[in-house]
Amino acid sequence: MSGNALFPKGVALVLGASGGIGGKVATVLAQDGSDLALVYNRKADAAQTIAEAAPTRATTHKCDVTDATSVAALIEEVIATHGRIHTLVWAAGPLVDQLLLSETPLEKWRHAFEVEVHGFFGIVTALLPHFRANGGGSIVHLGSAGHLRWPDRDGLSVAPKAANESWLKGIAREEGRHGIRANSVLVGVIDAGMFHELMEKGAFPPSWVEETMRMLSVKRWGQPEEIGYAVSFLASSRAAYVTGQQINVAGGFGI
Repeated sequence: MSGNALFPKGVALVLGASGGIGGKVATVLAQDGSDLALVYNRKADAAQTIAEAAPTRATTHKCDVTDATSVAALIEEVIATHGRIHTLVWAAGPLVDQLLLSETPLEKWRHAFEVEVHGFFGIVTALLPHFRANGGGSIVHLGSAGHLRWPDRDGLSVAPKAANESWLKGIAREEGRHGIRANSVLVGVIDAGMFHELMEKGAFPPSWVEETMRMLSVKRWGQPEEIGYAVSFLASSRAAYVTGQQINVAGGFGI
C-alpha cells in the first residue's frame, strides 16, 4: 500500500468488482491509495484485469454472497492475505429484467432480494466483528437514485436497494460507537455495466431515453468513475464524521 493517509492500512473489499461500475469504483480507490480485494462470482477475467492494472496491491477472490460458508471463507481469506479490511463496498447485484411490478414473477422478486438484501446483510454482519476488533471500518452501499423518483419497470433493482437503505441506517446508528460508518451512493443512469447490457436487450427504447434525459438537470449520462469518486470520499478519512447518509450521483434526477 502507498503512504496515502486517506485510508487506514488494509484493503477495500469490493463486491461486484468485475462489473462495469464496480470495476471503476475499485480503480478509483486504488488511484486514491487503497489496496484492493476484488470479489467476483462469475467474471474472473474481468476482476483479474482490474487487479493487474491497479497501482496498489490488488488480489481477486471468488464468492457466492448467497452462501454463508462462501462469505465466511472470503473474509477469512482476505484477512489472511492483507491483514485488515478497512472498507466494504457493495457494488454487486444480478442483471434485472425491466418489468412493471404487476408483471413481476414472485420468483424473480425473491431472487433479487436474496442477492441484494440477504447477500449484503450477510456479508455486513459477518464483517462486523473484524471491524470492531480493528478500531472500526467503513461500509459503502451502491443504492439507486430511483428512491427519489420511482422509475417504471425498475422495481427489481430499486426495491431491494431501498430495503438496504433502511437497515443500513440501523448499522450506522448501532455500530458508530465501534468506529464503524455506513453510507450509500445513490446511482443514477451510468454509461456502463448493466445499462449497456439492458440497452442491448432493447429494454430502453428511444422514448425512454428522451423522457429520462428530460428529467436530468445535468443533460448527460453519468460516468462510472463519478460513482467511484463518491465511494472513495465516503470510504476515506475525509468522511470520518459522516455516517447514515446518502450521496445522490444522478445528474439531478429526482429534483
